[in-house]
Amino acid sequence: MNNFSFSQTQILTILGIEIDRVDFALTLDLIDAWVMQRRAARNSAPACRQICTVNPEFIVDARRDPNFAAVLARADLCVPDGAGVLWAARRAGQPLRERVTGSDGIYRICERASTRGWRVFLLGAAPGVAERTAAVLAGRYPGLMVTGCYAGSPAENEWPAIRARLAAAAPDILFVAYGHPRQDFWIDRHRAELPAAVAIGVGGAFDFVAGVAQRAPLWMQRLNLEWLHRLITQPWRWRRMLKLPVFVGLVLWQNKEEQA
Repeated sequence: MNNFSFSQTQILTILGIEIDRVDFALTLDLIDAWVMQRRAARNSAPACRQICTVNPEFIVDARRDPNFAAVLARADLCVPDGAGVLWAARRAGQPLRERVTGSDGIYRICERASTRGWRVFLLGAAPGVAERTAAVLAGRYPGLMVTGCYAGSPAENEWPAIRARLAAAAPDILFVAYGHPRQDFWIDRHRAELPAAVAIGVGGAFDFVAGVAQRAPLWMQRLNLEWLHRLITQPWRWRRMLKLPVFVGLVLWQNKEEQA
């Protein structure tokens, strides 16, 4: 999974899915190194690096869909997202320091980008949302270079237009907000042609930054209850939420099997 040479991360395996044991600090350092490596390589630049934010839903879906499992296996970095992942890690005796989420990551990465001169492109969400997100982030982090915004879609007939926009913008960082799992499949499918050093799927992060949707209050985030806030505010997600108890059951069953 992780083929970065100077700092191999430790791996945690949950229900057969490998996750890198990283926190935000290490994740940002890896991104920094990948951007520098891409810029230095010029004509022989490596393929765009893919970061996947792995939560319990990702793991359940990967167990059911070998194609999605293969995407996660090919990713350069699979960061631990979701309280369920941290819970499973603790049960495995390999506690993780923190969640590395797309919703928080977009802020952390853009903050680093504003100081390091990284060029950022925002792709996805509903029309106009990426532009509003860019305005908020640029206001928060003076010096941030957002070189492009485009809603587009992961449909293949959209690829030529997206490719042209990305080529003109020449971003270092590409945020893709097409939602799970479409954004992860899309990055995996096109990463060899993406001009960015790093691409990361961020789900609904643009909506949160732009104020289109409200993230859970901090007290719920600290208690790992964001899933409950989403269920209350977006009840249509209840079918997706069912994957959380499935994940818990699978982890408990695996623990029981290992102890038998």
